[in-house]
Amino acid sequence: MKLLFMGTPDFARSILETLCNSHHTVDAVVTQQDKPRGRGHVMLPPPVKECALEKGLPVYQPLSLKNGELEEVLNEYAPDAIIVAAYGKILPKYILEYPKFGCINVHASLLPEYRGAAPIQRAIIDGKKETGVTIMKMEEGLDTGDMYIASGFEITDSDDYGTVHDKLTEVGGAALLEVLDRLEKDTATAEKQDDALATYAAKIEKADTFVDFTMTARQVFNKIRAMSPAPLTSVKLGELPIKLVSAKIVSEDSSNGDTPAGTVTSLSDGIEVACGSGKIMITALTPAGKNKMSAADFIRGRKINVGDRFS
Repeated sequence: MKLLFMGTPDFARSILETLCNSHHTVDAVVTQQDKPRGRGHVMLPPPVKECALEKGLPVYQPLSLKNGELEEVLNEYAPDAIIVAAYGKILPKYILEYPKFGCINVHASLLPEYRGAAPIQRAIIDGKKETGVTIMKMEEGLDTGDMYIASGFEITDSDDYGTVHDKLTEVGGAALLEVLDRLEKDTATAEKQDDALATYAAKIEKADTFVDFTMTARQVFNKIRAMSPAPLTSVKLGELPIKLVSAKIVSEDSSNGDTPAGTVTSLSDGIEVACGSGKIMITALTPAGKNKMSAADFIRGRKINVGDRFS
């Protein structure tokens, strides 16, 4: 099958690599513009562009998809299907209707839950015990199209954004290839979504990364792992900004008496912190201007005491 691929971040890169290692033919790749990153604001390409260039694929980075700006590309390659994975922009009607088999989206949730930009992080923040990938035929609504396959797996307490992301790319790649094979054999069927069950996964903004220790230990723990390894949650110890890399739950339902939320209650095995109810243990962190370190190294190298308070 002749394919045009549209995607931007690491999730999409992994799906593209799966397609390139299959019997299907990816003729060209469409991704977003290069963007400045890091302290030096160096212009860097999206992960999908890096992958495409490594494989010798032509890359297109239109500023907009409106007003037929992708029509020349479509007419040049005449794809049987367009595969979309976290492209980050709404596709206009002329793109959706062009290919014989339509535009097929690899979405990182079990639709209709978590339609939108940040399904992985939102599922972990909400404490979901299961997530997965849905392969769907796109329409003009936001992640509202009919579903070919929904493939799920368990989220455990040992998972964070990084591990769930990697599981999703593996599951998503396999499910996508299965759908493409069914389409080629004319055996594919699709099921409508139940809009009454739909939820929305809003984009992660900077405000979402701050930790509020008045939440329960479970809620604080979920937020920390939902943002790890990136963008990481943010707190302050006095005036020192710190990003939290990993934590574990010490207790969930216990009352902390008169101890204010955010207070350091022990430094024996890590940095134990009181929450609104229960306690967590910070096990790894990144102080401002420093590299990632274990909580034990931070305790040895910094002045932190029981009774100090995170905010």
